[in-house]
Amino acid sequence: MTRHGAPRPGRLAIIGAGVIGLSCAWRAAEAGWSVELIDPEPGGGSSWVAGGMLAPVTEAWPGEEALLELGADSLRRWPEFASALAEAAGTPAGLRTEGTLVVAAAAGDRAELDELAGYLATLGREVAVLSARELRRLEPAIGPDVRGGLSVPGDLAVDNRVLLAALRAAACRAGVRFVAASAARARGGAVDLVDGATVPAEVVLIAAGAHSAALHPALTGLLRPVKGEILRLRHRPGALPPPSRTVRAVVHGRPVYAVPRDGGGLVVGATQYESGFDIEPTVGGVRDLVRDAERVLPGIAEYALVEVVAGLRPGTADNLPLIGSLDGSGVLVATGHGRNGMLLAPATAAAVLDLLAGSPVAGPVTAADPARLMPSGTRLSSTRR
Repeated sequence: MTRHGAPRPGRLAIIGAGVIGLSCAWRAAEAGWSVELIDPEPGGGSSWVAGGMLAPVTEAWPGEEALLELGADSLRRWPEFASALAEAAGTPAGLRTEGTLVVAAAAGDRAELDELAGYLATLGREVAVLSARELRRLEPAIGPDVRGGLSVPGDLAVDNRVLLAALRAAACRAGVRFVAASAARARGGAVDLVDGATVPAEVVLIAAGAHSAALHPALTGLLRPVKGEILRLRHRPGALPPPSRTVRAVVHGRPVYAVPRDGGGLVVGATQYESGFDIEPTVGGVRDLVRDAERVLPGIAEYALVEVVAGLRPGTADNLPLIGSLDGSGVLVATGHGRNGMLLAPATAAAVLDLLAGSPVAGPVTAADPARLMPSGTRLSSTRR
């Protein structure tokens, strides 16, 4: 123990090398922990599929004010996080700061956006309401069917695959050891692997996304996989250039988004439905995404279709993540981030460092305490010590 009673950095085993696991591994290794990161495919899973929106405001929903506050807190951390990561990795972190437009393609959709703007105003988060002409002045790629929208310059984006590469490089430089294996169980003092081997550790962190629930009995029933399909497009000569900002849209009540990438790339997503652990893209999902995105950005009809892929978001009952201690025996959890894994990576990594140091977790992340969803009487060490 240190002279303040906090545990000295020791061995930390992290299950899951997506954006959350990698972020925690990098930060913990920099803080002096000996980190082993367990994943058969580091940087894969839903993090590889993600659109990369950092959008707490345009993702806001009535009744989810705690999630909005947590997202806003993490977004404030993103510039420093990206700068530190780029320096640690020696490569860019992929942060894009052009902002976000939210548009509507029908009268009913415009009413929904007006409702969103009014709701945000009640929270002191006003956004600029723009006419269709003003939108097209900002982004000529927006088509004539769009009736109007909102400008949210503070909602940013990140190239998920650039970010994952930087996180892996930074983790390696910090001394993180990658274990290419599948975990079977997390328990106090060790991770049991599927092949029968054991990875001993003073602290275990579960960050395995939608697969986390199978790793510890306390997580049973707290997580569910939510499937999302995404398209990756590439601008071709002669086609209208892609937008420079993220464009989110509501088309006949259906959400769709387009997130630009360097080099003329565009990520279009995402469907959302529950079908267990199925990650095969469907014809219907692709059809819906292309139809709705083309309604907003008609020029994409001339783009190249580069990739069709699906991933599983880890969902919880209240859409807040699970960040905290599970049983007081040295097992922590950082999962259940739903569609906000990229956004919440900085705040989650900071909270995990606090937990590792034996410090109380403070601020908006306290709402993510796993205790809130645990059955009554379940023994659980709260993040708020």
